[in-house]
Amino acid sequence: MDWPTQPEAAHPERTTTIRLYLINPRNALVGLADLDGSRWNRYRIWKPLGLLALAALTPPEWEISVFDENVRTPDYASLPRPDLVGVTAFTSQANRAYRIAAVFRDRGVPVVMGGIHATMCADEAAGRVDSVVTGEAEPVWAQVLEDARQGLLRPLYAGAQIEMDQVPPARHDLLAGDYAFGSIQTTRGCPLNCSFCSVTAFNGYRYRQRPVADVVREFAAIQEKLVLVVDDNLVGTSREHLARTKELFRALIQANLGKQWIAQVTINIADDDELLALAAQAGCAGVFIGFESPTAAGLREVGKKFNLVRGRDFAASVRRIQRHRILVAGSFIMGLDSDEPGIGRRIAAAAEDYGIDILNTLFLTPLPGTRLWDDLTAQGRIAADRFPEDWKHYTLTFPVACYRHFSCAELVQEMEVCDQTFYSLSNTLRRVWGSLWHRRKPLIALVANLSYRRNLSQGRKNCRDFVLSRTQPGAGLMVSPGPEFASGTHGLPSGCASP
Repeated sequence: MDWPTQPEAAHPERTTTIRLYLINPRNALVGLADLDGSRWNRYRIWKPLGLLALAALTPPEWEISVFDENVRTPDYASLPRPDLVGVTAFTSQANRAYRIAAVFRDRGVPVVMGGIHATMCADEAAGRVDSVVTGEAEPVWAQVLEDARQGLLRPLYAGAQIEMDQVPPARHDLLAGDYAFGSIQTTRGCPLNCSFCSVTAFNGYRYRQRPVADVVREFAAIQEKLVLVVDDNLVGTSREHLARTKELFRALIQANLGKQWIAQVTINIADDDELLALAAQAGCAGVFIGFESPTAAGLREVGKKFNLVRGRDFAASVRRIQRHRILVAGSFIMGLDSDEPGIGRRIAAAAEDYGIDILNTLFLTPLPGTRLWDDLTAQGRIAADRFPEDWKHYTLTFPVACYRHFSCAELVQEMEVCDQTFYSLSNTLRRVWGSLWHRRKPLIALVANLSYRRNLSQGRKNCRDFVLSRTQPGAGLMVSPGPEFASGTHGLPSGCASP
C-alpha cells in the first residue's frame, strides 16, 4: 500500500497546533539509560517502534514529541505543557509509566496508556491514567486523538488486529542520533503460543505479513546502517511463510540498501539453505533463537514444539547458519519446574556445545497474559507481588516467582555460574577470534560479548540486592518451595487487579 510521506489533515480548516507527547518509560534496574556513561549501551536499545507508528497516523495539526527514557529522561516540568500524553509500557515499565502519568495528570494533562501491560492489566492501568488502549492501537488512534481534542476521552478503547497493509511506515525521523540500531516490523502474530510468552495473547495466533514493497520502502527510510527486525519470528513456520520471507530477502537484495540487520527466528531457519543464503545476501548479520532449555523435559514444559523435532541436532543447525557468516545468539530460560541444581553449568555447556556466539539466559518470569502467569497464580507462586511497584522487577532478569527446586538465592547463584562460565575472558576471546577467523561479523560479535560482560556485574548486584530485600523479616516468601505448591495453598495475590 502506498502511504503519504506526511499524513494529510482530516480537517484542513483547523490551524491551531495541538501538542502531543509520546513517551517510552525507562526501567532504571536494567541499566541501559546511561548512554554517556557507556556507549556500549547504544547497541542494546532500539527505538520505541509502536510510538513511531502511532506518530505516523497522527494528523499534522498535532505537534509531536517522542521521548525515549532509555536514552535520557527529560525534566518534564520544564517542558511546554502538552495537550495529550501517550505512554506505552511493557510490564517491566509499568510502574514508571504510572509515575509519568501522575506527573502530567497533576498538571491537568490527560494521559492515555497502551501497550502490552495496559492490555493485560487494563483495570490496574485504568486507575492510574485517563484512558487505556488495549491491543493493537492503529484502528482506534484517530478516534483517541479526536476525542482528546474535544475533551471527551473515553476510559477504554479496544484496539484490534489489523491487516498488515494497513500498517504505515514509522516516523523514524522523530528519534535520531542516539541509536546504533534502527528498527522495523515486518510481521505480527505467532502460532506457537509458548507458555511463557504473551505475544499470541496480544497479537494473535495468525501470522500476518506486511507487503514486501512496504517493508523495503521503510527499510530504505531508516537512517541507521544497523537495523533490528523486531518481529517475534521473521521467517514463520509454514511453507507459505518461508516463501514470503524469501520474496522479502530477494527484494532487499535487489534494493541494495547497504544495511546489516538482526532478527528473531525459530531454529527451522537452519533447515533451508536457500533461505539462509538469501538472508545473508540481504544483509542478515545475526539471528536470535530461543533454545529455551537444554532438556527435552524443559522444552515440553514451555511448549516449545518447534525445538522438539525428533533428531534435531542443534549444534549442526547452528553451524549451518554460521556457514553463511551469520551470528547466532541463543536464549535459555532458567527456573523451570524440570530444572534441577546444576542447571547453570548445564545451560552454559549446552550453549558451548551448540557453538552459539552470544548467550542470553533469563529467569522464568510469569508475565500477565501468559499461561505461565495463570498457572503460577493459581498455585500461589507469584513471589514478587507488591504491585504495581514490583512490576519493575519483571525484566526477566530477576527471580520473581517461587521455583520448584530452588530458592531465589540459589537460582541467582545458578545464573552467576552460567554467566561466569560462558562469558569468562578466555571463552569470550575464543568466540570473538572464531568470528574473526571465519569472517562472521567480528565487530558485532565483539561489541555484543563485551556489552554482555560489562552488564553482568551490575546485573548480579541487582539480583543480590533484590534477594536480600526479600529475605528481611516480613519481606515475603523467598525460600525453597515445598509440596504445598502442588495444591496452591499459599494464596499470594495475583496483582493484576491490585489497587
